Amino acid sequence: MADTFHDTDALVAALSDADLDRPPALVANAHITGVSVARALSAHDVPVIALDRTDSGVAPPSDAVDYAGQVTYPLDDADGFRADVERIAGALAFEPVAFACMDEWVRGFAETEPAGVRLPFSDLAGVERVLDKANLYALCEELGVPYPETYEVGETDADEIVERLAFPFVVKPAHKRKFEEAFGTNVIEVEDRGEFEDVVAEAEEYGATVLAQERVNVAVGADTSLASYVPPESADRDPLAVVGNAAVRYPEFGSSCLVERVEEPAVREHALTVLEETGYHGISESEFVYDADREEYVLLDVNTRPWKWISMPVAAGANLPMAAYADAVAEEEYEAEAATDGPRDGRWVYLPDYVRRCLTDEAFWDVLSEDDWRSLFSGEFEREGELTTGLYRPSDPAPAVRYLTGEFTDREYYCSC
Repeated sequence: MADTFHDTDALVAALSDADLDRPPALVANAHITGVSVARALSAHDVPVIALDRTDSGVAPPSDAVDYAGQVTYPLDDADGFRADVERIAGALAFEPVAFACMDEWVRGFAETEPAGVRLPFSDLAGVERVLDKANLYALCEELGVPYPETYEVGETDADEIVERLAFPFVVKPAHKRKFEEAFGTNVIEVEDRGEFEDVVAEAEEYGATVLAQERVNVAVGADTSLASYVPPESADRDPLAVVGNAAVRYPEFGSSCLVERVEEPAVREHALTVLEETGYHGISESEFVYDADREEYVLLDVNTRPWKWISMPVAAGANLPMAAYADAVAEEEYEAEAATDGPRDGRWVYLPDYVRRCLTDEAFWDVLSEDDWRSLFSGEFEREGELTTGLYRPSDPAPAVRYLTGEFTDREYYCSC
């Protein structure tokens, strides 16, 4: 457990006195995804340093975190972020390995390339090839990977777009950041020509490239993603990958709160084909939805980072963070946990959202069994079985306590993941 969330100066001083026997991991940001990554690495005795712009995240009090502290937020000051991280790296006896848990932290590390820090994912150009949705969908077209009908505004005339796409349809950015600055979201559904033109005009003011996309007839409960770590070409190894089905969301079309491992060979094949073509290496989540009209999965997005339910593939025998760490620290041998006979069954639940869905949605029926709940309350799920959690662990209670005390006050964290 990190006893103190330091400011940058104090963190550098503390790390200068640290007695570490191997390269530590820098995990940023230090919230729900961050604590899952920290636990996956700490299970293999990797020291973890949690970084964030605020002390409100749930990761710092975890037993999996050795040190925690503040760094400049990369979206506020990229040069300041690089300088802070370089000072932290300079205080250490080993070059740390960076794990970025949200897009802004990925870009912060990839754009600034702090000296003395190992990045276990592609450079900025490689990340951009994946995150640029216009490029991603063009690759899908070339490779025969199904994706929603999509047009880039400007490349295709607005009259033609309206003619080809029936209202309502969705408007989304080719790159998230500028669009999010304008609208505070990544997807906007437009009902008519006027709404479409208003969104496009506002996006242009922010310099955001806009895509118009059909509204897919999504089969509820069938959303499926490939959780993967693709090693660098030099490693000459196969990707480590697990397919997960977001069986329950909160609210119904919100974020995942129950994810199950499933066998979907087409999802695995299509996602890895796209990733291979981009040349991207690192941890990623390739998101698909099942189109009830096409009767097949279509690729929506790829996130080039860990995400909220990354503990599920870890529990299923594919420790993606440890695999990334092992490749980054090439001078030593570190074995990533991987089931020898393929992934095991696994389920992940994020209890705060799952319980809210149970309590507030009269049409939803609890899909956890009495044995599941007994295992959760007793803590037995940590020792055996296929169930794991996003935050709550009786063996490591402090993150859940931090979350609950935050709910009881007006303290809010700036990111739900």
